Amino acid sequence: MSGSGKSTLAFNTLYAEGQRRYIESLSSYARQFLGKVTKPDVDLIQGIPPAIAIEQKVNTQNPRSTVGTSTEVYDYLKILFARIGKTFDPESGEMVVKYTIDSINKEIISKYPNEKILILYKI
Repeated sequence: MSGSGKSTLAFNTLYAEGQRRYIESLSSYARQFLGKVTKPDVDLIQGIPPAIAIEQKVNTQNPRSTVGTSTEVYDYLKILFARIGKTFDPESGEMVVKYTIDSINKEIISKYPNEKILILYKI
């Protein structure tokens, strides 16, 4: 129903409270750069988590762009998962580890004890 106040309720009341809670969750240093957001004129709002809004407009011609790429949060997620993620071999299911020169030497020596080993490589 046009003119019934759906957008006003969504943006001016519910989103405003979510945005206010988001700003309150930031450090005092970060809050100093943002304007003060007033509480909506209501008695009680429960269950509204901190919220941010992303403007709905197409700012690129790439059909593969997503909210993550257009807001650049995707780049931070890639870094996060690269730091904390673990890589597994899809065939064996074993975790992939980074070998050092010492760990490779120890592995070779443990597999071929009392053997002479010659390693050749091209420069």
